[in-house]
Amino acid sequence: MALSGAEWLAHQSHLKPSSLRPVESAWRNHVEPRWGRRRVTEIRHSEVQTWVTELTSKRGASTILRAYGVLAGILDVAVKDRRLVRDQARGVNLPRKKRREHVYLDHDQVSALAEACGERGPLVLILAYCGLRWGEAVGLRVKDLDMLRRRINVTVNAVEVGSRIEVGTPKSHKRRSVPFPASLAGPLAVSCVGKGRDDLVFGTGADAHARRSQNEHGWFPVAVAAAGLPRLTPHDLRHTTASLAVRSGANMKALQRMLGHASAAMTLDVYADLSDDDLDAVAARRDDGLARTVVGKMWAESTSRSA
Repeated sequence: MALSGAEWLAHQSHLKPSSLRPVESAWRNHVEPRWGRRRVTEIRHSEVQTWVTELTSKRGASTILRAYGVLAGILDVAVKDRRLVRDQARGVNLPRKKRREHVYLDHDQVSALAEACGERGPLVLILAYCGLRWGEAVGLRVKDLDMLRRRINVTVNAVEVGSRIEVGTPKSHKRRSVPFPASLAGPLAVSCVGKGRDDLVFGTGADAHARRSQNEHGWFPVAVAAAGLPRLTPHDLRHTTASLAVRSGANMKALQRMLGHASAAMTLDVYADLSDDDLDAVAARRDDGLARTVVGKMWAESTSRSA
């Protein structure tokens, strides 16, 4: 029986549209042309390794890992159906995905970017200080803002899939409540002027969501250049949230809840590269606490006498 990607894809209904689209693309562009007419019993481990090696010279690690995952997934099903004894794709050497270096902005840089974004400034401030994903931010409706408690209730994720906006649950299907700084109450209120409870905070009406415009002439890249900042994307502002939160003394569990990560361990892993300045700030706050204690004062007096 020939490799059937269409049948396998039909059983991936658990994936969100934004996740399914790149998987379908991987099948269509990389897996089907090479393996679509082959019988699953004919595929050899060495052939899969050769295919992966060839792709490595042409494509990035993310593309290769996604295409390999489709092939391996189809063969896994063949094993479960007892059409194969073992999945010949498993155990091949795969390229490592290089982690992109995070960009962390300070308060002044965030301010400069928000100013350069003009009327979209409040959206940038929410991304930088609350750590919402792009789709979570542009999916916010007026009713999701609790101005008295200064909370943003994240209930949906509006993701661009091609030319469409697919509105679904947040990543991991978990809703969360995110605090926002008191200084953002004003900009948020301005963004809600004249709007009903079901209208979008950062958009027009109830269904015209804000778009990223990521090409070089789009509003965000142009604003980044105008503010004199290094190249970054709206998603990079989540990293700024993490950095500023650590500098302010937030623990990883609180940061995990704010960012919507599955666990604090994941948050620690993602932000293992926080800069030395961030770590120095944490040490300075601990030193301030120690200096106010009896022992801290005794050591300070001892040090001054020895000097």
